[in-house]
Amino acid sequence: MSMKAILIPIEPQDSMGSTLQTALLLARRFGSYMEGFALQTRISEAIAVDVGGSVALDSFREENLEEAKRTKAMFESFMSQQGIPKFSGGSQSGPSYGWNDDVPEGEGSVGSYGRVFDVTVLSRPDSNSSGLHHRALESGLFEGGRPVLLSPPKAPPQIGTNIMVHWNCSTEQARATAFAMPLLQQAQRVTVLHVVGGQAVPGPSAEQAMAYLRHNGIAAEPMTVNLEGRSTGEAVLAAAEAVGCDLLVKGAYTQSRLRQMVFGGTTRHILGNAMLPVLMAH
Repeated sequence: MSMKAILIPIEPQDSMGSTLQTALLLARRFGSYMEGFALQTRISEAIAVDVGGSVALDSFREENLEEAKRTKAMFESFMSQQGIPKFSGGSQSGPSYGWNDDVPEGEGSVGSYGRVFDVTVLSRPDSNSSGLHHRALESGLFEGGRPVLLSPPKAPPQIGTNIMVHWNCSTEQARATAFAMPLLQQAQRVTVLHVVGGQAVPGPSAEQAMAYLRHNGIAAEPMTVNLEGRSTGEAVLAAAEAVGCDLLVKGAYTQSRLRQMVFGGTTRHILGNAMLPVLMAH
């Protein structure tokens, strides 16, 4: 198992540097192909006509075209500076890249097109993230059927050498753990975290999760923490920091999105606060 195909939606935002660096760290581990495309809002012709008729629609299209050119130039410049060759077909021994001009506009493309990649890499959302970015992340998680790797504000020096699996017994966590198997099998250290009193669902224990990993040749270590007045998300991130993890494997939205918006939740906290890469799946 490996992660040989990586999708990177490209946006003109400050966090893009960390996203590209994080994707490249992953690609170097597996000799992966990285494909970029311009993530853009879909132009609604009806709305454009309401604003100013066909002239406004033409203007929106021209702006989208120019932005796509800028994002492509950013992506290709980064790869060139890092010495990554353009994919030329056939098999390649190391990382390579390509660009797709034909991915449809709109956040839905992240989920639909991401189905033919091993992982999609996006920056974790922050106060400066656009609505398009938030919707693209949800599309990747809920419609892609593949994991999403969230890059932190500052790219780490390495990824996947010291991994934490937050085991909350859920179906979502089982999927995330299975998707992470190529990285888990290469890691120098794997920790299975159980948060006593944290948000969880009925299901196999952390000890049973460790047995599963050991059957797959992964010498996982247990770690148990108490909430101590913290939320589950706070306890998870503190534990990951305490053992120096460079990747967190987390099932996304065990609780519904609406419930997390109203009451808060582990996924929501990690999306807003993680300072390390997070591999998520729903």
